[in-house]
Amino acid sequence: MQNFPSLNTNINTDTNLQSELSTLNLGPTHPATHGVFQNVLQMDGERIVSGVSTIGYIHRAFEKIAEHRPFYQITPLTDRLNYCSAPINNMGWHMTVEKLLKIQTPKRVDYLRVIIMELSRIADHIICNGVLGVDTGAFTGFLYMMEYREAIYEIYEEVCGSRLTTNVGRIGGFERNFNEIAFAKIKKFLVDFPKVLAEFESLFNRNRIFIDRTKGVAPVTAETALDYSWSGPILRATGVDYDVRAMNPYCSYEDFDFEVPVGTTGDVYDRFLVRNEEMKQSMRMIQQALDKIEKEDPTIFHADVPEFYLPPKEEVYNNMEALIYHFKIVMGEIETPVGEVYHAVEGTNGELGFYLVNDGGRSPYRLHFRRPSFINYSMYADMSRGMLLSDAIINMSSLNVIAGELDA
Repeated sequence: MQNFPSLNTNINTDTNLQSELSTLNLGPTHPATHGVFQNVLQMDGERIVSGVSTIGYIHRAFEKIAEHRPFYQITPLTDRLNYCSAPINNMGWHMTVEKLLKIQTPKRVDYLRVIIMELSRIADHIICNGVLGVDTGAFTGFLYMMEYREAIYEIYEEVCGSRLTTNVGRIGGFERNFNEIAFAKIKKFLVDFPKVLAEFESLFNRNRIFIDRTKGVAPVTAETALDYSWSGPILRATGVDYDVRAMNPYCSYEDFDFEVPVGTTGDVYDRFLVRNEEMKQSMRMIQQALDKIEKEDPTIFHADVPEFYLPPKEEVYNNMEALIYHFKIVMGEIETPVGEVYHAVEGTNGELGFYLVNDGGRSPYRLHFRRPSFINYSMYADMSRGMLLSDAIINMSSLNVIAGELDA
């Protein structure tokens, strides 16, 4: 395990003149904290001697609320975990319930899900790497990329009518088929975005100021990252190629040809590079999904499970069987199997897992979210010890801690 400087370690200050420590509250409303959480830091000048992280400022008890809601009504709660990539949360929850109910989705549904999840990953990485640039004093890259997060949000709108908290999909598939406008916008995105991403990289990858601010900052070894149960891009930046999509494929990811980018030093600069490479791999998978969809029946967008899938409204009004299913699903009268399941997807910050215990009722008996931000953030105080405050801010940006996922 990597040894971080202890409290008794002599910290070299810039001046060696200041002997009294000061207390700095970094958050919960500090503009550099990227969310509503707090770090109480003991400072020796500009250098951090020790720190204590506190969370819970937006704790909304999602897991306990979910235990009083039908399965369908839990989807909006998942939107509010990592709200920068809400569709991945939605899909992860639906797949967990499908695992419990033993629902096998058609291939076309899987490919549509891959498209929407990989778009979400790109949107999230756009924000993370863009903000990392802002925190080093470079605002231009953020503006370049933000236009394309907007393009992704427009695709969301075509698919589900929402943008940020998407509530997209249903247990068994999607509530509607992707229309032609959605496909056209996806294809346009795949043509336009690579040029902008290349320009973004040219702004940063060899920028002396950016490299000086990020290279060698907050390096973490693979052993330490694994000890803290890190996952996602920050783990892969340390050289560990763990990716849920590759290690434990779901949603037909085994049908796709993609690489898992890894770093070498695990510092802030490596995390930035890994996320950029992951955006390229996501585009590669979206293109493959589009190609595969052309060979599937274009009318299929959900599994044939009427006892769990809400029927369209026009059928509810004109078909007695659909009306019965609609009533039973909405009123929670559908029998569900007793048991427990765990399902994980590769969220943008790492392994996003759902542990569901069911007693056969209309709501989960117990539900727990494995939130990667909560686990990844656990090392922050230790990492910050001995670090300059300015570096601690950059480090926080590179961890991409999302408060909704931190203290759900």
